Amino acid sequence: MPEIRNFCIIAHIDHGKSTLADRLLERTGAITEREMQEQILDDMDLERERGITIKSHAIKMDYERPNGEKVIFNLIDTPGHVDFAYEVSRALKACEGALLVVDAAQGVEAQTISTLYQAIDQDLEIVPVINKIDLPGADIEGVSQQIVDLIGCDHKDILQVSGKTGDGVDLLLEAVYELIPGPGREKDKPLKALIFDSIFNTYRGSIVYVRVMEGTLHKGEGIRFMATDKEYDAEEIGYLKLEKMKTDKLEAGEVGYVIGSVKSLQDARVGDTLTTTKNPAKEPIPGYQEVKPMVFSGIYPTDSDDFEDLRSALEKLQLNDASLSYQPETSKALGFGFRAGFLGLLHMEIVQERLDREFDIDIITTVPNVEYEVHKMEKSEVVKKIVDNPSEMPDPGKVEQVYEPYIKASIITPSEYIGPIMNLCQERRGNYINQLHMQSNRVEITYELPMAEVVFDFYDRLKSSTRGYASLDYEFLEYRKGDLVRLDILLNGDPVDALSSITHRDKAYDLGRKLCGKLKELIPQQQFEVAIQAAIGSRVIARDTIRAMRKDVTAKCYGGDISRKRKLLEKQKEGKKRMKNVGSVEVPQEAFLAVLSMDDD
Repeated sequence: MPEIRNFCIIAHIDHGKSTLADRLLERTGAITEREMQEQILDDMDLERERGITIKSHAIKMDYERPNGEKVIFNLIDTPGHVDFAYEVSRALKACEGALLVVDAAQGVEAQTISTLYQAIDQDLEIVPVINKIDLPGADIEGVSQQIVDLIGCDHKDILQVSGKTGDGVDLLLEAVYELIPGPGREKDKPLKALIFDSIFNTYRGSIVYVRVMEGTLHKGEGIRFMATDKEYDAEEIGYLKLEKMKTDKLEAGEVGYVIGSVKSLQDARVGDTLTTTKNPAKEPIPGYQEVKPMVFSGIYPTDSDDFEDLRSALEKLQLNDASLSYQPETSKALGFGFRAGFLGLLHMEIVQERLDREFDIDIITTVPNVEYEVHKMEKSEVVKKIVDNPSEMPDPGKVEQVYEPYIKASIITPSEYIGPIMNLCQERRGNYINQLHMQSNRVEITYELPMAEVVFDFYDRLKSSTRGYASLDYEFLEYRKGDLVRLDILLNGDPVDALSSITHRDKAYDLGRKLCGKLKELIPQQQFEVAIQAAIGSRVIARDTIRAMRKDVTAKCYGGDISRKRKLLEKQKEGKKRMKNVGSVEVPQEAFLAVLSMDDD
């Protein structure tokens, strides 16, 4: 049997990972010229447009060495964004080596480093590669030095390639064979196969992508998912080429797919271990964890008649994305909708965009927020409550303490932007940890920040204050005590639940003032006066008033006694008072979106 090499590509967004994968597929004959298109491993239009990988992919290539020896390469493509870190860690577990791809013009970025450290922790063999050497702005020497500082290799070990022109790709393929070790081939042990990805097919159920660590899986055998304890039969197994290629068995070291009429993605979770029912493995492969959403947001249809369409759209999205969670909720202001949990901001943006594109549903989303741990008094006992929706926050009088999630953020930037970045992090209640000067005028700054301050518009502000040069990576640390309050917005004394937010007490006054000012501009004038108030509990901290639209009732009075005019004005005043008692204020969509685009000026 030919030798096997299982490897992945580690790279920051837009460093040419998918283009380089295209060249490898071409050189090994995995695709013909007719099948060729840009970023062939990225299935979604959204992935192509944004130049990012959202779902990880795998493909088998048959490589023939210059001496005629045949080798099997399994390339397991990984997402590059921080939101998909768990998917990345499982894909790394399925490999023995990784190509560290760095853009010759942009150099090492934050997310590259975080994924690289994960790969080193899992004892992967790292092959350093500089990509895009054909660019006019390529700084090959400077970027080589950054890689040497990062992983401690020699300059001569770094391969130079161009994914666009194909320069250096043949040397790269040979290096994969020479440098990356082959997998263990223990075929006789009980089956242990790592699920590193799964997709849902309407006709066949969940299709799981596995890397067989030990043992052999035969077609038709009974299989068991160890984390969920669900049992099925392996109706079809095979290799992952561009099209699925059936086979009768998968042995230790190989990568392939398994179809067993698995009804739901929840049964076949990424990171789980697959074993046989006859001769099961005693221990699962370590490292499995439940995927936990970090960011929460309400999703409502703009037209309440679309509620059922939105439900079925979310169900379909969840079939292909097990990390999306949602549950129904209602809002007085927005009607029926769903509270959805996401891995991070990019994940949330992608789900919203897919709802719009693939299902053509107009939606309103509420302000993204995180999960808080609230300790409140109930019958003289302190009770813990997890809150992911501001409207569920108890009254200030009952709250003992609130704990919020903190993250450790690593920001890599050219050194001239240190000032604006530190200002931004201080504004967002950050704790400075350290800064590390790297080669060629670059600095890594580390801060501990409340997650709630990052999910809002932190990434956009970071990019705009550094002209797009800074890159961000973060990891969850712990929950810490904070002085947090619920800020309510009231219109004529009635709270609008969809505009509520949880914020730090020191920032509440400013935020309340800005929100009232913004809503005053956006809510149209009524026939009666409308009071907009921001309140913490029962204490109003800011107020603005929308003046009533006034009809000139005295226009028909030409001259005559003033008492006639006064009488008409008094009558109008009475009418407006009565109208205010029964009138309700229509809040336009822009008002809900305004909260999302609040400026910090």
